Amino acid sequence: MPELPDIAAYISALEDRIVGRPLERVRIANPFLLRTAEPPLSTVEGRVVRELRHIGKRIAIGLDGDLWLVFHLMIAGRLHWRAAGAKLAGRNAIAALDFPNGSLVLTEAGTKRRASLHVLHGEDALRAIDPGGVDVFSIDLDAFRAALTDENRTLKRALTDPRIISGIGNAYSDEILHAARLSPIRLTRSLTPPEWKRLFTATRTTLQLWIDRFRTEAKAKFPEHVTAFHDEMAAHGRYGKPCPTCGETIRRIRYANNETNYCPRCQTGGKILADRGLSRLLGADWPRTLDEL
Repeated sequence: MPELPDIAAYISALEDRIVGRPLERVRIANPFLLRTAEPPLSTVEGRVVRELRHIGKRIAIGLDGDLWLVFHLMIAGRLHWRAAGAKLAGRNAIAALDFPNGSLVLTEAGTKRRASLHVLHGEDALRAIDPGGVDVFSIDLDAFRAALTDENRTLKRALTDPRIISGIGNAYSDEILHAARLSPIRLTRSLTPPEWKRLFTATRTTLQLWIDRFRTEAKAKFPEHVTAFHDEMAAHGRYGKPCPTCGETIRRIRYANNETNYCPRCQTGGKILADRGLSRLLGADWPRTLDEL
């Protein structure tokens, strides 16, 4: 799922292309995409785009008359910039916003249609769909700690809960925890003051690093191939590869369709965290430490 750095890249690329231009037409190939009936979708056509913003992992396009188009790309949704009036070719192309200078096309891979589009009117309607997570760039350390300790949860779950922190998902939580040298299964209320400072700093610096990188790339070329996996990442997607900090092999915890990647030497004091599937299979033979492994 595109996270804050990816959403920032989309917004940066779109600002130069659609702000100040009229939205001529909206085409939807899959009726399940549109999740609202009022205001009607037709009311946005012909109106000029005035601003772009993100609401968590959603992209909000503001038009004249305080109308908003809000996209949630979910796991498989992606945006593409095409020539004006581009056809919605193929089963993955599900919507297009037509502007005088080009068309913004939404695609969604796979068979599960989870991406959504809301047509909203006014700031109150925008606030109603906001999960409520705090923006780490607009709060201080005390507010950050208060948000994550409202419930005693693992760091991984707390960082990826949109009701707690805005815009962070599976990929960047791995990177943040690696940078902070903290285990993904540490409970939030167990952290010491120095660890809270490390986590807060790592959250901001990691997100800013990737936001800056993607925005620079988006200025040169529209971000057509947004992915959660990058060679420059330290932990996420690097299972079985060496940690760039210490050289130890990156490990993982698998659950449902997700996995958490971590370095046992940098983050868990040498402890191998239990993988639900493999650790159950091996039972007592599951290695608990690097030495046992």
